[in-house]
Amino acid sequence: MVMSLRVSELQVLLGYAGRNKHGRKHELLTKALHLLKAGCSPAVQMKVKELYRRRFPTKMVSPVDLAVPGVHSTSSLPGGLTALGFDGHGSPSPLSLPVSLLGPKHELGLPLLPPSLHPVHPDIKLQRLPFYDVLDELIKPTSLATDNSQRFQETCYAFALTPQQVQQISSSMDISGTKCDFAVQVQLRFCLSETSCPQEDHFPSNLCVKVNSKPCNLPGYLPPTKNGVEPKRPSRPINITSLVRLSTTVPNTIVVSWTLEIGRSFSMAVYLVRQQTSTTLLQRLRAKGIRNPDHSRALIKEKLTADPDSEIATTSLRVSLLCPLGKMRLLIPCRALTCSHLQCFDATLYIQMNEKKPTWVCPVCDKKAPYEHLIIDGLFMEILNSCVDCDEIQFKEDGNWYPMRSKKEVTEVSASFNGDDGSYSIDFN
Repeated sequence: MVMSLRVSELQVLLGYAGRNKHGRKHELLTKALHLLKAGCSPAVQMKVKELYRRRFPTKMVSPVDLAVPGVHSTSSLPGGLTALGFDGHGSPSPLSLPVSLLGPKHELGLPLLPPSLHPVHPDIKLQRLPFYDVLDELIKPTSLATDNSQRFQETCYAFALTPQQVQQISSSMDISGTKCDFAVQVQLRFCLSETSCPQEDHFPSNLCVKVNSKPCNLPGYLPPTKNGVEPKRPSRPINITSLVRLSTTVPNTIVVSWTLEIGRSFSMAVYLVRQQTSTTLLQRLRAKGIRNPDHSRALIKEKLTADPDSEIATTSLRVSLLCPLGKMRLLIPCRALTCSHLQCFDATLYIQMNEKKPTWVCPVCDKKAPYEHLIIDGLFMEILNSCVDCDEIQFKEDGNWYPMRSKKEVTEVSASFNGDDGSYSIDFN
């Protein structure tokens, strides 16, 4: 409940309780939360109620939701906002996280959208990122609240870390030279508010983010494809770990500003993640096992089966044993389950390239080939092990194969000396 109060109301509350009422909003909010955490008198609780009811005069929540959050209780804010509660030991209650705050635009007294029209926590799922294992959800997917009256929007969110989360981040710190990296990161993501399928990262227009009042670095703009087109940033997860307060008592605030787009709404989420390497992903792919060669043989027979309606019949199929990415011989042949071709690419090189720039696009057919759909082809593993001296093979209608030799190799001339008559015999293979 306190989390939804404006600056002026927080100042009134702190003044009423005899506390220092000067400072920025996040400082006033921290003081108010500490006031509740330490235990407050019934008179202060009544004051919180009074300010809250003055803030939200219309009936937006049930009477139960208007209970004052005390030391041993939590409550809900309008439209599904979650209050930052504390347990009996004075640490943030995990059930009360994450926290969503109303932004500066609402402090100006602009009207709120009814919760039914703009759900705060829509049923949105973001696409899984292969190089990041999610450890915790700090702010679940939450709508970027708009007031529908201005082109430029701004809203604020907050979250607090538990002692375990602080320990996870701190212990993962790696200092090499002047750069400080964390294997466990606080990750901010944006996406479209669509519930039909897991969403890709998608930035709102003219996105600007501040974490604890400090500007957050965003990916650089891509060069425009043609003149007159507004440049856009590549949408990807944002690592905000370096801006986060590693504290269990002081909440972290995120201020998001963006440009409203007609017909589009966006959501944001904050996760605690552990970054993985291409080596780990390759190990996980190997652990899934090698696909049975019979699957590929069945695909070959299907491709080479004569179509009675076609005048042209395909009787053989040539496939390269070189990776289309590095032009080197395949070591771990793989492709996506969604690919219809037999040609494989090297798993190691493919994962390493996506570690640097994650696109997950098949280098053979240019279609999506996400990590979770990759398989190691058992038939190609057999071929690579038994055919070490050629780079191309040809499949027959029955699924069998034979190596393709260059003309120079096929027309080998071997000369052997005949000891009886002193002549040479020449064989053309």
